[in-house]
Amino acid sequence: MDNITVTVNATEYPPQLKHKVIFQTFNQLQPSEAMLLVNDHDPVPLRFQFESMHSGRFTWEYLEQGPDMFRVKISKL
Repeated sequence: MDNITVTVNATEYPPQLKHKVIFQTFNQLQPSEAMLLVNDHDPVPLRFQFESMHSGRFTWEYLEQGPDMFRVKISKL
């Protein structure tokens, strides 16, 4: 987890802002930096959106998989 530079706790944002904040944060990362996403459910739809928008430019690593908390390390390649 040493290259995590920022944490986004998605539970702190209203639903209409969550993905916007997450993608803005990812876009600000430098290559090889990572963000930690904290959520109260499995962010599978978000992963599909990442694959659509940033295919081949990120990695997705679950650090904790529920049932009440999900922590995902999203790295920029």
